Parts: sequence; structure tokens; C-alpha cells
Amino acid sequence: MNTELLGNALQIILMVVLSYPLGKHIAKVYKGEKNLMDFMAPVEKWIYKLSGIDPSEEMGWKRFLKVFLTLNLFWFIWGFILLVTQKWLPLNPDGNGNQSPHLAFNTIASFIANCNLQDYSGESGLTYFTQVYMVMFFQFASAAVGMAAMAGVLKAIASKSSKTIGNFWYYLVRSVTRILLPLSMMVSLFFILQGMPMTFEGKMHIKTLEGIDQAISQGPVAVIVSIKQLGTNGGGFFGVNSTHPLENPNYLTNLVESISILLIPMAMIFALGFYLKKRKLSFIIFGVMFFAFIVSTSINVHEEMNGNPRITAMGIDQHQGAMEGKEVRLGAAATALWSSATTVTSNGSVNGMHDSLMPLSGAVTLLNMQINAWFGGVGVGFLNYYAFIIIAVFISGMMIGRTPEFLGKKVEAKEMKIATLVVLLHPLLILLGTAISSFMFVHAPAFVAKEGGWLANPGYHGLSEMFYQFTSSAANNGSGFEGLGDNTPFWNYSAGLVILFGRFFPIIGQVAIAGLLAEKKFIPSSAGTLETDTVTFGVMTFAVIFIIAALSFFPAHALSTIAEYLSM
Repeated sequence: MNTELLGNALQIILMVVLSYPLGKHIAKVYKGEKNLMDFMAPVEKWIYKLSGIDPSEEMGWKRFLKVFLTLNLFWFIWGFILLVTQKWLPLNPDGNGNQSPHLAFNTIASFIANCNLQDYSGESGLTYFTQVYMVMFFQFASAAVGMAAMAGVLKAIASKSSKTIGNFWYYLVRSVTRILLPLSMMVSLFFILQGMPMTFEGKMHIKTLEGIDQAISQGPVAVIVSIKQLGTNGGGFFGVNSTHPLENPNYLTNLVESISILLIPMAMIFALGFYLKKRKLSFIIFGVMFFAFIVSTSINVHEEMNGNPRITAMGIDQHQGAMEGKEVRLGAAATALWSSATTVTSNGSVNGMHDSLMPLSGAVTLLNMQINAWFGGVGVGFLNYYAFIIIAVFISGMMIGRTPEFLGKKVEAKEMKIATLVVLLHPLLILLGTAISSFMFVHAPAFVAKEGGWLANPGYHGLSEMFYQFTSSAANNGSGFEGLGDNTPFWNYSAGLVILFGRFFPIIGQVAIAGLLAEKKFIPSSAGTLETDTVTFGVMTFAVIFIIAALSFFPAHALSTIAEYLSM
């Protein structure tokens, strides 16, 4: 047990230690300063020339968003066509079929949104062609888009007064060539050395010890797993994700994957400090997020290592913890840490089944996604937190009688309205979706039965499963309580729409706020300025986040996770 806890502590320490220098590198990349990856400049120039892009051309925030949305629309159409025609495309040695239109809608919405919710089993629901040219491509592209959005916001925040926020294409290309690609190549090589498959051959046929013939799926697993973790994507090559021994062979690969989940999200917060030359501000923001991560991890580790009280009451020893849905080679503590890491980010990959977590652990994973303002997805983690900063600045300023300002820019009604809409959209999507699905389950049993019944666990946990699905979708997380039968027209279309709204409306709002503030006249600090790089303001921001984000969901938790916990 002590060894498991030491393993968790080592992972957390390495996350922080490695993310600090990476944050410094990221800031240099986006500021155009000399950095370790300058040798990629010829490749970038070739990309710009081939695409007809002038990377030095400045964009206003409206044009920045127009390019961002147009590109994602093109990607949506491209991905949808691939999924509904994959049966006839190359690299399909196992003969996997096309996805249905409703499943393809959900899948492509999920992957362009950096969500990677999978209502299919990876090894049978996709071909090698779509695993590479749809899944892996969008795991790079969707992550880079989020990072580009944050880079634009950073430039807007840093400017004294400007009508432009940088060039979207410049940030997008550099995010791939100088951050995501080199990190993915290093991690992929490590995974290959640890035994992860990297092949385009079909199923491997073996004879088991019992003498039974078995077909084992394989494929280009290593390269897809590396970017799925580093880009906070989370989509598994195999249906059971990183619980699969070919996607996560041993404790060492588990450690590297777990670190990879939080590496760039943590680094982006440090990059904020280096870019703005306000490291104290980044330390305060990092401290708030890290505190939430440690609290959620501690609760989950305690719950999973102590086991299920009902099993204990039967006289069964649980010295390994609550092992239902977990891999023995990894242990309860490693799964508990992963469940926290994957939900304080928008990663969503799993190394154990979240549906089998103890009720309190399940509640914590839900709250992490419902708050949706901790480390988050690469780039968009800070953007979600940024909306709460604007609200906290406004409330704090009103409380102490000072003009609300953030880094020398006055926060006024327009910015507050946008921030409020962004913050309130998240609970609206989750609670409305859960309410509609619950109504359908109770009042339209014939429709639900036609779709397969949906719930394997009616009652408190059944509500949690539907609650989790919409929470994961709105937070662009992608993990699930897999007792839910979700590959149906209702779930594919409803969750797909929630994914799209949950991804694009917040980014539009957050970039708009930054663009509007950038255009305003810079106000030098004075005795009346509200300092935002203090522990006091950090606590205030945490309180605003908890009150607005967490308490919105308390009634739903009282009927699901809390009720299940109390019933034990």
C-alpha cells in the first residue's frame, strides 16, 4: 500500500517538475523568441507557402474566430465522410464496416472538439485508415486549435492597446511542430520499447493455454496513445482504453501516460506567467488548480484503497482496495490518481472503469468536469478559468469599491455579460440534457426499450450514468459510466450537440472577452488597483468557481451520487 502511494507521489512530482521548463518553452514558441525547436522553421515555411498563408499577418479577434470556426466546419465534413465510407477505404485488413450516420455524427463532433467520447469500440468500430487519418489527425489538430486560442488570448492580455490578437495559423502550426509533435515522438518511442504494438497488420491469431484459437487486435497503437494523452484527447485505440494491456502494458507505461495527461495543461499555466512576465500571477492560478487536483486525488485514493464496505461486511478481505473494474497490474491507487487526472483535464482516458468507482469517487470525477475550470484541455483549461477571473474581478471590485480591472484593462458590462453566459452555459447543457433523458426514461419506456433500454443499473446509479454522459460531453472530456448503452440515435445526437455547444461557444466568448479588453486603453497600476496576483484573490476566485460551478449541480448529485453513497 505504501508503495502504491509513493508511486502516486512520484507521478505528481514529475508532472510539476517537467511542466515548468516546458511552460517556458511554450511561451518562447508563441512569442516568436529563439527556442530549441527553431530547426523546424523550414518545415513551417513550407507549410505556409503550400497553404498560401502569411504568418506575419495580424488578425482581429473577429477574424481570428472566423478562421477557427471555418476550419472546424471543414474538418467536421471531412471526418464525417471518412467514417461513413471507411469500409471501402484502404488499411482495413480486419474488414470493419462503416459507422451509421448518427454514430458518425457523434464521433466526428467528439474528435474535432478534443472530447473523444467513443460510443463504439475502437478496434472494431474504426479501420486503421480512420484511426490514423481521422482519430490521430484530430488528436493533433483539436489540441493545437485549443492551444492557438490560448495563444491569441495571451497576446491580447499582454497588449497595452491593440485591435489584433496575432495570427491563428501561426499559432496552430507552431503548436504542432514545436510542442505536440516532438513530445509525441519521444513518448511514442518509449511506448514502442515497452511493447506497445506499432503495425498495420491485421489481427494476430494465437492459441491460448486452454488450446482455444483467439484473434487479438493490434495496429498503430503507440503513436495514437502518445498524442491521446499529451493532447488531452483520451480516445482509446481499443474499446477499453488504457485498461487494455496493449495500450498500457505495465506500471511504467501507466506512469508515463498519467504524467502525459497533465504535462501540457500544467505547462500552459506556467507559460502564461512567462509570456506576460507575471510569474506570480501564474503561480497563484496554478496553486488554485493544483489544490483542487490534490483534494480530488486524495478523496479518490482514500475511497478506492479502503474498498467497498458492503464487501467488507461479508467478511471478504480487501487489502488491495476496491478492485472491481480495475487492473491488478496497476492497483487501486494508480486508478484513483488517473481518475482525478483525467477529469481535472479534458482528457477522458481511463485505466479502470469509472462506472465501478466508489460513489464518492464518482461524485468527485463528476465535479471535476462540472467545475471545468482546473487544468482542463490544452489551452482551453486556462480559458475556462479566465471567464471566472473576469467574474471574480468584477465581484471583488464591487465589494471593496474599486473599479474592476484585470491587468490594466477595465472590466465593464459587455465583458461581464459574455463571461456570465459562458459560465452558465455549462450547467445548462448538463442539467437540461440529464432532465430530458430522465424524463424519456420514465415517461417514454417504449422508446427507451426500442433503443435497448439504456441503463444496466436503474436507480441512483442509473441517474448517475446519464448525468455523467452529459457532464463528460459538455466538459469535452469523453470518459463515461459505461453501464449506459449510449450507441443509439438519441444519445449520439444529443451528446454530440452538447459536445459542440460545450466546445465552441466558450472559446468564442473567451476570445471575444480578450479581444474587447485588448482594444481598451491600458490603465497603469495605482493605489486603487485591485491586485490579482495575490493569495487573497486566488481564494476569491476559487470561491466564485465553487459557488457558481459546483453548487449548481448539488440537487442532481443529491439524487444520484450522494444518494448512492448514503445507501451504502
